Amino acid sequence: MAFLLRRFCTTEINKAVKGIRMYSSSVTSGRRRVNGVDLYYEQTGRGKHPVLLLPGALGSARTDFGPQLKSLSKERFTVIGWDPRGYGNSRPPERDFPPHFFERDAEDAVELMKVLGFGRFSLLGWSDGGITALIAAAKNPDLINKMVVWGSNAYVSPQDVDIYQAIYDVSKWSARMRKPMEEMYGVELFVRIWESWVDGISQFATRPEGSICMELLPLISCPTLIIHGEKDPMVPNFHPQYLHKHIGGSRLHLMPEGKHNLHLRFAAEFNKLVEEFLDE
Repeated sequence: MAFLLRRFCTTEINKAVKGIRMYSSSVTSGRRRVNGVDLYYEQTGRGKHPVLLLPGALGSARTDFGPQLKSLSKERFTVIGWDPRGYGNSRPPERDFPPHFFERDAEDAVELMKVLGFGRFSLLGWSDGGITALIAAAKNPDLINKMVVWGSNAYVSPQDVDIYQAIYDVSKWSARMRKPMEEMYGVELFVRIWESWVDGISQFATRPEGSICMELLPLISCPTLIIHGEKDPMVPNFHPQYLHKHIGGSRLHLMPEGKHNLHLRFAAEFNKLVEEFLDE
């Protein structure tokens, strides 16, 4: 849900846009053929610990993780950001949202890391990317070293559906809120993909208990850090509490002033927290 916050946290837009430009000269990029599509990625650092960044809905490495690509330790980590199929620079194909779209993203992410030559790696997943990370970790315990997720949920509640429906119509957004996505996708495609995303995420509410991946959480065996902004308007606080309860040995770190994009708004604090966890 990388850009849902624009509807509620308009003061943070400049920080998210600014993050697009926050790169060091050491970032390389390219595309790799994975599961029948060409996936775009960006890579920086030379550390022995590979870390994959998983963006939120309609997001990309470039829009979602500027401060992490710029400032996570280049000596300790090799950081890879990717654009999931149908998002950002991983187009074509146009994005769609079948019932298994999170599982498909998880398979793509893991296979991309294999193609890039990484045998074991950690995951940093924001929002939808956090859901993807949960599934990837549950299904690939031998490959995932550690995992950090924030702004994520394992099920869709009626309250969540109300939140999604409140931001369905992008014509009600300000031009400033729409700008990042319109620049990436164009006006018409942005509207089409966004509405498809709202319909796609809302479909989980019709499943038993609204489950996206509830049944997979007990299978996660890697050390897991769950971060939650206590002022997140998009993800009610019962979601991180549920993850913490059902992922064995996980930790929950609350950021009192954090909103949905806490890794952008409080990048230095977030990066320090993540580096310390990954270094343990």
